[in-house]
Amino acid sequence: MFYSIFKMDLEIIQFHTEDIQFDFQYAVTVQNWLQDTAQREGSDIASLSFVFCSDSYLHNINVEYLNHDTLTDVITFQYSAPESTEIEGDIFISIDRIKENAAEFQVTFEQELFRVMVHGTLHLLGYGDKSPEEKALMTEKENFYLKQLKY
Repeated sequence: MFYSIFKMDLEIIQFHTEDIQFDFQYAVTVQNWLQDTAQREGSDIASLSFVFCSDSYLHNINVEYLNHDTLTDVITFQYSAPESTEIEGDIFISIDRIKENAAEFQVTFEQELFRVMVHGTLHLLGYGDKSPEEKALMTEKENFYLKQLKY
C-alpha cells in the first residue's frame, strides 16, 4: 500500500514508503535538486515517484518484473517515451541496501541515498550503466549532480 509522506502542490515528485518505516526529511530540497538536474539535461520532470522499501520488497519486484533473482539498491520504471523531454517514472529504493552500501563505501547514509536517487533519475534521462563506458559516464554525472546538492 502506498502512502505519501510528502506531496508537492503539483504532485510532480512524490515520496512513498512500502513495508518499512522511513522518515524522509529532504523532500523539498530533493525535489528542487532533481528538477534542476533534469533541466540541466534538457528535460523536465512531469511525474516521479520514489518508493522507499526493504530488500525483500525490492527483491520481489526484481524477480517478478525483471526476472533477476538478486538484491539491488534501485529499480527504475520509465513511463515516458525515451525521446520525450518530460520524464515520468517510479524509482524503487531499498533502504536496507542503502544502509549496507553506505557502510561498505564509507559514506553517510544520506550521501548514498542521494547517489541512488540521482542514479535512478539519470536512467529516466536516458543514461545507462551496462557497459564500462556507460558506467563511467553515469558515475561522472552522479558525482557532478551530487556536488550541486546542498542539504
